[in-house]
Amino acid sequence: MEKRADYTVVAPGVLKSMIELEKYIHSTGLDGKLLNLVKTRASQINGCVWCLDMHTKDAIAGGEEVQKLLLLPAWKECSLYNDKEKATLAYTESVTLLSQNGVPDEVYNSVKKYFREEEIANLTLAIISINGWNRLNVAFGNSSCTYIPGQHN
Repeated sequence: MEKRADYTVVAPGVLKSMIELEKYIHSTGLDGKLLNLVKTRASQINGCVWCLDMHTKDAIAGGEEVQKLLLLPAWKECSLYNDKEKATLAYTESVTLLSQNGVPDEVYNSVKKYFREEEIANLTLAIISINGWNRLNVAFGNSSCTYIPGQHN
């Protein structure tokens, strides 16, 4: 897809707001490896090339197993993911695909086994944030695969 516009240039407040949201999310103490799985899975669902490039590279740089990233679309059937990761990925999919089935009680109750209510609120915000990034990048045609971990580009 051809890039349509650079939202970071035409509306710099959008980028600033999203970065502030990310700063908050990273201050909550949520596990970075788990957040990278969440961000990668939501980006897979939303077809966001730019975010997939970023979060898979960040996950690998953060010590995630490449095999777990490769098998992420089949996480439900895969023994590489522990119960907390599976509950978190189910919750991520439900929040990302909200219009399909909402967030069923069993999905919420499953994630509640591993997170306090405050953590669930912060996890939900992290999922909202990656979905926002995905929508910005897909809508504006940002499909660059030039991300370098530790650098902003």
